[in-house]
Amino acid sequence: MKNPLDGMLVIELGTVLTAPLAGQMLADLGARVIKVEHPNGGDPFRRHAGKLYSPHFASYNRNKESIQLDLQGEAGKADLLRLLAQADVLLENYRPGVMARLGLTDARLRELNPRLVWCSITGFGATGPYRDRPCYDAVALGLSGLASQMLDPAEPSMNGPTISDNITGMYAAYGILGALMGRATSGEGARVEVNMLEASIAFSPEGFAQFTRLGVTPKPQTRVAISQSYAFPCADGRLLTVHLSSVDKFWQAFVAVLERPDLLDDARFASAELRTRNYALLYEEAATTFRSRGREEWCARLAEHDVPSAPVYTVPEVMQDEQVRQAGTFYEVAHPEHGALVGIHRPVTIDGARGPATRAAPTLGEHSEAIRREFELNGLG
Repeated sequence: MKNPLDGMLVIELGTVLTAPLAGQMLADLGARVIKVEHPNGGDPFRRHAGKLYSPHFASYNRNKESIQLDLQGEAGKADLLRLLAQADVLLENYRPGVMARLGLTDARLRELNPRLVWCSITGFGATGPYRDRPCYDAVALGLSGLASQMLDPAEPSMNGPTISDNITGMYAAYGILGALMGRATSGEGARVEVNMLEASIAFSPEGFAQFTRLGVTPKPQTRVAISQSYAFPCADGRLLTVHLSSVDKFWQAFVAVLERPDLLDDARFASAELRTRNYALLYEEAATTFRSRGREEWCARLAEHDVPSAPVYTVPEVMQDEQVRQAGTFYEVAHPEHGALVGIHRPVTIDGARGPATRAAPTLGEHSEAIRREFELNGLG
């Protein structure tokens, strides 16, 4: 089938993560995404590794075009307005007030292009006491309650990939797609607003339901105890995960794998509710056994008994996994300046297709001249 967003023009005024991820998701669905960047270095994420084409930038900006415009100057603003007059979507993640200072108010944009869908991503929204504060991933994680469900209070340490940034970008793409669907029937554009705090709260509805319905304030092991999720070190020092859920057959199979029939007779673990209540005790009992053999042997035994489990892979191990390789999850694309680049395909197929042919993230201003000619722009950068 046709890519769903073929023919759509997206103008992205995005930097770092949230807006660039949303723009990339739209590009992966076939939209033409023109990334507007400042002539002096462009998106700050370009310089994350000391140059103007960091792996961080490349992983959030595939399938886009780049034009350099100085939006502080009148020529740059005029060129942006010319682009927006023909666009379907404007995507930006400036702080509140910046768009108005550029003359791009809601009223001005509606007058310029009544069919435009304008998505604004902020840290905390357009109003409220935190409106003008800077917001990054750790800030949103802390304020949203997500961090309290992940950090050990005794030894708190921020770990792992960015969460709030990524989910905010995903919610932004979701809002844009909804607004485009609405425009298909109404003929009118809409303003979409997404902020990192609310997106992060929305990403963890279970914790708030536990508190409001049960009076339970979630802690780092609250959810994993209920779901009976574990990570065990094996004799070779490598890790594996097990997720027993509340299905009794998985508990019985797990005990069989461990060759610990005594656990079935242990009153502390006689029901799913008791196993949840005694989560830490059950962990210690099982962990002692897992330390007796290597991970490969344990994974084979768990798979043989149909226990939901997996090795805890490093990034290189993920790329070599047979399931991942057969799925074709990763792609390689040649870049004329930066050589072979590896990326991750969109995780959605439509009628079996991955999407448009993947293009590497653009170099700074790579398409400036071509876009200027096409849209008859006059500014010099």
